[in-house]
Amino acid sequence: MANFAQLLAYAAALTAGVSATGSESVLINEVGRLNNQSLLWGPYKPNLYFGVRPRLPQGLWAGLMWGRAEQYLDLQSLFRYTCEQGQDIHGYGWDEYDARTGGVQTIHDEGNGIDITTSFVKVPGGSHGGSWAARIKGTVRDGAPGDTKFLVHYYIAQEGFGDLEVQGEAGEGGFEGDVTLKGNSHALGDYTIVVTEGTGNHPVSDHEITASRRGDTTVVRSLSLPSEQLWQGKSAVFQQLHESVQDVQKDYADETLPPPWQIYRIKSRTGGGNAHIVQKAFEGSFEFDIIFSSASAGKELTSRDVTREIKEASEAFGERFSTVFDLKAPYTAEKYRKFGKSMFSNLIGGIGYFHGYQLIDRSYADEYEEENEGFWDDAAEARARQAQKLEGPYELFTSVPSRPFFPRGFFWDEGFHLIPIADWDADLTLEIVKSWYNTMDGDGWIPREQILGQEARSKVPEEFQVQYPHYANPPTLFLIIDGFVERLRGANGSAPAEKERLSQGQSLYSAHLDSPELGEDFLRKMYPLLRRQYDWFRKTQKGNIKAYDREAFSSKEAYRWKGRTETHCLTSGLDDYPRPQPPHPGELHVDLMSWVGFMAKSLINIADALGIADEIAELKKNLFAIERNLDDLHWSEKDGCYCDASIDEFEEHVLVCHKGYISLFPFLAGLMRPDDAKLGKILDLAGDENHLFSPHGLRSLSRQDALYGTGENYWRSPVWMPINYMALTQLHKIGIQEGPFQSQARGLYNKLRTNLVDTVFESWEETGFAWEQYNPETGAGQRTQHFTGWTSLVVKIMAMEPLDETAHTRDEL
Repeated sequence: MANFAQLLAYAAALTAGVSATGSESVLINEVGRLNNQSLLWGPYKPNLYFGVRPRLPQGLWAGLMWGRAEQYLDLQSLFRYTCEQGQDIHGYGWDEYDARTGGVQTIHDEGNGIDITTSFVKVPGGSHGGSWAARIKGTVRDGAPGDTKFLVHYYIAQEGFGDLEVQGEAGEGGFEGDVTLKGNSHALGDYTIVVTEGTGNHPVSDHEITASRRGDTTVVRSLSLPSEQLWQGKSAVFQQLHESVQDVQKDYADETLPPPWQIYRIKSRTGGGNAHIVQKAFEGSFEFDIIFSSASAGKELTSRDVTREIKEASEAFGERFSTVFDLKAPYTAEKYRKFGKSMFSNLIGGIGYFHGYQLIDRSYADEYEEENEGFWDDAAEARARQAQKLEGPYELFTSVPSRPFFPRGFFWDEGFHLIPIADWDADLTLEIVKSWYNTMDGDGWIPREQILGQEARSKVPEEFQVQYPHYANPPTLFLIIDGFVERLRGANGSAPAEKERLSQGQSLYSAHLDSPELGEDFLRKMYPLLRRQYDWFRKTQKGNIKAYDREAFSSKEAYRWKGRTETHCLTSGLDDYPRPQPPHPGELHVDLMSWVGFMAKSLINIADALGIADEIAELKKNLFAIERNLDDLHWSEKDGCYCDASIDEFEEHVLVCHKGYISLFPFLAGLMRPDDAKLGKILDLAGDENHLFSPHGLRSLSRQDALYGTGENYWRSPVWMPINYMALTQLHKIGIQEGPFQSQARGLYNKLRTNLVDTVFESWEETGFAWEQYNPETGAGQRTQHFTGWTSLVVKIMAMEPLDETAHTRDEL
């Protein structure tokens, strides 16, 4: 992979004698090209246990399937392909992964009695994204019979225009040795795929059918499928397995059937086609490679190359992980390093590429303002009209919250996902941010769930598939842009001279930080989109102050989540968190006001970095008004916290206080001064074991609230990592500044940090999974398993330094 020094040299060579602006343009284009090449291939089908595809709307992709074949019904109940909850799997995911080089994944398949290891490596070169390889290794688990029979399938599909054909002629029982496929497409050029013979024992049988159904050959079935069915790899394989069973049943009675592994051997039929099923049969442990060689790279990879690349990628990952995530006490032992590597690798290894149409209902977005009492019923009627239409196609490059349950893009999750990834690979992070903003419409709306294409929709209940253009979601990507601005300023302020940068050879991971030109170019292109989104929030989510004679510093800065019902406010992200009852068009939501304030604060930082002076004054005015209105409209002196507001039966402004995450939001968003007296009360609430503090993190709702633990109990008691992480970062900021609450913040920070890490680690060690949320009483992981989205923030927390609690405030000194 080209490093940044090479890029600068390349740009200099191409631009000798041209203007500085021209040189910058060449550098920007070249970095963009190399990023596209470096990130073209990956396990970008995270809904599969192992699915590889390029970041292309239509291209070659492949998926791994396997299952035990000891009993006739095994392949129905123990067939693995898509990630699922509830299967007999004791943990799975990436032990190491880097989006630019590859990594290693382990799947502990207890049900089948085997551990599957998938090693994936990328080898750069040529003009079509380079080559890649996967090594598939199956190891029989301790306690399982060493002679267990397995059938392994590799499904290869070519979407769109292009050719893919099996080379050579198979014998009656299949191919002996390696299997080679040759293909081509406009985007990928010419390429070769080799599925190696591999190593391992194969099942044998003395049944008379053995001549055509041997265990020691590789069977390939070439298919031509309708494009809309191509994504259904499991169905395609099961159709072939069904035909194989039928063929046997026609000729043999039950008592004379061949063994299960043999009855499910598919017929070999090769040639051209847009789908190819490669089937192997093994007895006990096994290993084989899938090698994709791009013709433009000039050299076909071999298994020896794969072995070398896997070793080098693993060594590089280990060294880089220790540098990027320098784990701090008490989390420096090897077991925490292994845990951290797994959590981070599953986060970055869960990045996917999605393409297709999604369902959007724009029929009432303009007319429907939720201004009448009973507005949620009107909304339900509008949704019942079924006026949604397919729009697109869109494409999205994003990480996902959970591979088995939420294998798609979630807008408010993504900002938290990218916090650790930004430390590892800033340029990858910016690619993802750009991808999200490329889905924004002309008004500034981004769908809060990106359900692109039939495959994505197959995992989503129908009632959640349609997106509405007046529904918002927390704008957490501003967290990433804000962090990038601060890092860019730090890099620019302390960056070595140009010659020194060249000698150090910075890498493509941080090109936009190492080069002021690249970083500024990104911000200048993003700023109008961010400002458009900010303006969209202020327009569509505005709350009503004047109509109810509310007293506030500003008559403009008040906000209300659109799209809530009597029981849920899904758009806020805090689905069932208690809100005012009954819902009222005069409601005001303190968390939304805080998010809009954070957007204004971030835009000020970006505008300042870019020197856009005329924007700064307006934004500062808006931010000041929000800070004042948070106190005027949402602070309850009686309850000592911030609260949602509504209108009572006398048409008067009233605060509705459910102490919990909502109460902390101005603090979480960094909108409180370290010397604000109200901050002390917020810290008291957060640290009170009778309210929010627990041995496992901050509860989502106070133990004293009448609704604590009731109903769905989704955001009504459990501990959630993203809010706890926001609290930790703010406690750290207060803890390193002199002020009246410095000592209190330090103590709370240290206890909270320890509680969070210990809870996630112990649950992971016990179950093999990260979880969506954690029980505040027991620390047990709950709800969705393999939730390696924002729960992976635990890696950042382990790398945060403990604070010395003996520090004194200025007053004490």
